[in-house]
This record gives sequence, C-alpha cells and structure tokens, in this order.
Amino acid sequence: MEKGNEIEILLVEDNLNDAELTIRALRKHNMANNILHLKDGAAALDFLFGIGEFKHRDTISNKPKVILLDLKMPKVNGLEVLEKIKSEELTNTIPVVILTSSKEHPDVEKCYALGANSYIVKPVEFDSFLKAVSDLGFYWLLLNHSPI
Repeated sequence: MEKGNEIEILLVEDNLNDAELTIRALRKHNMANNILHLKDGAAALDFLFGIGEFKHRDTISNKPKVILLDLKMPKVNGLEVLEKIKSEELTNTIPVVILTSSKEHPDVEKCYALGANSYIVKPVEFDSFLKAVSDLGFYWLLLNHSPI
C-alpha cells in the first residue's frame, strides 16, 4: 500500500450489521479514514502476516494502529487470532481491543491473559453502541501513543 493508504483500524467482525454500525460510528466522528473490515479470523491473520491474497502487503511498515476483534467468528475464532497476534514479534505491539457480545467471565480473563489491551461488550442499544465505538476510536486513535 502506498503512503496515505495505511490501514488505521483493522475491524475483524463476522456480523455485517455490527461491522456497518462500527464503521459508521467511527467515520461519523472522523475517527478513521482507513478502515479494513475482514469477516473472519483466518482473513485477519492472512492480512497481518502477509499471507494468501495479502502476500504482497508490507507487513513491517504498514501495521494497523488498532485491531477491533470479535471473539465468536468462523474459521479462526478471536481468541486464536489474539493469541497469534500477541505471540509474534511482528504484531505483538499492535493494540487489540476485543469488541464482542460475550459477557462471559472466562472470555474476559482469557483475553487479558493472552494480551488484549481492552475488552468491550457491545451495547445492545443503538445509541449506546455508537457512543461506545466513538469513545473507543477517540481513545485508541487520538489519545493513545503507540510504539507502532
């Protein structure tokens, strides 16, 4: 990718409605110009590590500023994606925010043990969902200083 086309947010979400709402909330508040939405964990790993359809991507100088990761996904689930991201030197400094509908305490514990930077349960109410995503974008894109 050329300079200026870097992916700022990698959204890994299989629910198209949730993905659309997330993208809309981020763009409405001018939080991200370059969002890449991938629908499963396998595609996310391919993107991050330059495999398959992403084999020509510059994985060293073009890392997302933040990854928004759902847990319950087809092919490779969010926990497996998180574990791989945090175990590899190439990707372990990328902030990963779990954005999921799971309130299960074991999921929360496991995500933090694997290195998640934040765990957010998706609000059910539309306005609350939009506000949560907007606040999330504001923090991770504007306030947080990442080593990437």
